[in-house]
Amino acid sequence: MPSNETIIAKTLGRAPDRSVNIGAWQFARWRQFIGSYELPALVDPVFVVHVGGKPDTRLWEADQWSKSRSIPGCATIVPAGVSTGWRIDGELDVVTVSVPVDELQRQSAVDQFRAMRFAFADPLGIALTRQILGELYAAQTEERANYIDTLLGALRGTTPVADAAFPSTDFSAYRIHQIMNDILAHPEGDHTLEALAQRAGLTPSHFCRVFKKSTGTTPHQYVMKARLDRAQELLGASDMSIAAIADRLGFTSQSHFTRAFRQYAGQTPSGWRHTIQ
Repeated sequence: MPSNETIIAKTLGRAPDRSVNIGAWQFARWRQFIGSYELPALVDPVFVVHVGGKPDTRLWEADQWSKSRSIPGCATIVPAGVSTGWRIDGELDVVTVSVPVDELQRQSAVDQFRAMRFAFADPLGIALTRQILGELYAAQTEERANYIDTLLGALRGTTPVADAAFPSTDFSAYRIHQIMNDILAHPEGDHTLEALAQRAGLTPSHFCRVFKKSTGTTPHQYVMKARLDRAQELLGASDMSIAAIADRLGFTSQSHFTRAFRQYAGQTPSGWRHTIQ
């Protein structure tokens, strides 16, 4: 029976950038592919971490592309035996972590992987996966192998369950998890660094360091991507004026919105609206 990695590689038409087995777990890094893909059912459940690239990855669901998009700092769970469709608009960098069902059962975590979960916030799981990935590119020694095994044990303990309490740590991971979800749900809100840090119970400088370690982006970049993602949705699905969209999403002016959108999408808001209609 082919492995998850073999199935994904055949679908994408390329091998992973990096692949390694750690015990029963299989890590693979996939980069730089664009297009729409029909991924056949996988053999084992997979935990997907979006670590970088353009934030415009969607899932095919209910006979249409999902309104939500995966951005760097999001995680997705794809259960075994479920085929999925994906649309990727730009360079992407993801890590897949495949876990055999018997290993999940041994860890009493099998229920966490039964249902599809797309683009949710998991700061601890993502931070640990990033750290493991970095270690895999370094020279392998017995000490590093032991360290990776320790990180892997922590990852087993942090894989999330829907609506479950997020594990607390010394940097208030649960609060950051909630803040990330709130930004995605309400990108137009008051998301200044000071306001976000106060909600997390941290100083602005500490919050900024922790947030970047968890997501790979600064709080400002995360908020801006969420706003520009929502702007693309409004440009494509409504007749709102450019000025109204800028005001609704919290930009200081229409010119500020236009500059940010051009940098993000490679064209002006009006130009982008014209190309998709």
